[in-house]
Amino acid sequence: MKISILKSYLNESIQHVSKAISSRTTIPILTGIKLDVNHQGVTLTASDTDISIQSFIPMEDDNHTVVTIHEPGSVVLPAKFFVEIIKKLPSQEIQMEVKENFQTFIAAGATEIQMVGLDPEEFPVLPNIEENQTMSVPGDLLKNMIKQTVFSISTHETTPILTGVLWNLNEEGFKFVATDRHRLATRSAQLENEGDVRFSNVVIAGKTLNELSKIIPDQNTLVDIVVADNQVLFKIDRVLFYTRILDGTYPDTSRIIPTTYKTELIVDTKKLSESIDRAYLLSREEKTNIVRLQTMENGGIEISSSSSELGKVREELEVSDFKGEPLKISFNSKYMLDVLKVLDSEQLMIAFTGIMSPIILKPLDDSDALYIILPYRTTN
Repeated sequence: MKISILKSYLNESIQHVSKAISSRTTIPILTGIKLDVNHQGVTLTASDTDISIQSFIPMEDDNHTVVTIHEPGSVVLPAKFFVEIIKKLPSQEIQMEVKENFQTFIAAGATEIQMVGLDPEEFPVLPNIEENQTMSVPGDLLKNMIKQTVFSISTHETTPILTGVLWNLNEEGFKFVATDRHRLATRSAQLENEGDVRFSNVVIAGKTLNELSKIIPDQNTLVDIVVADNQVLFKIDRVLFYTRILDGTYPDTSRIIPTTYKTELIVDTKKLSESIDRAYLLSREEKTNIVRLQTMENGGIEISSSSSELGKVREELEVSDFKGEPLKISFNSKYMLDVLKVLDSEQLMIAFTGIMSPIILKPLDDSDALYIILPYRTTN
């Protein structure tokens, strides 16, 4: 294998695929990035068995020569060193040559590097996915749906299925659900071009979705999604992102979502977020994160928290609408802040069905999102 390649293209591809490199793998070949060179261009692949990412660099782009191929071939290079060294090379053009026993020589400007490569034949083969169930989702929508749900996954490996986000696609739309049993996030969307694709109980690990989100460009690119038996493939420009579907059946969360409320209020999202953030500073010291919300006779609400060592904080907030019974409730302020951080809506409806029943949060500008936080039982 012998090529000349533009550093910017190689570096971008390396950054994409390196998201699939695991530092904890016991399989030496998986600590590397595989390069395949043929007369179409260069393909980079990395895998940790749960996710695999492949990025293609064409020979030409926008009528510019990107890669000059002198000799096709393959090699696996140690990712940790390869990722860092390419980023730091001095010139815009890089020469690479693989010689006997996969010894790889890299030259850029006056810099020469010799790397010990590995046999590409030992690298695992990517999943073979039949593309019967393919749908397209705007990239910005997909990123948003991930951002607005993934924070609610469980971090405990004792219930692996809850470390993922549930995806369902049916006549009612495309829906994400995430819960750790103390809180729940749901986000729905209507898709124009899903065709006849339908699926349920597709659960994708939260950490995988976070890595996927980093690869999706900010401009509105369509992401093609292929759902197979135990794999999902995402196609983003020249990147292929494969992930395993988590085993198991996701719990039915629909039964815990109340449909009638005893108390409802509408508040300014930013003011509520700032108020709870201040109260959180004290509650954090108690290691409980408990903040109290109480309705007031004047139609507003009071947010308060206390610390045995530091003191108390309380403040009043106006609400733009209030109906129902008076209420005093305690909750985990960090869970509430996690929700408030991902909302784009200026106003938020908070609804209650009782002091020990779930707290419902619905952004007014976004009827497709809904959040639940379970309250705390406190002595006072």
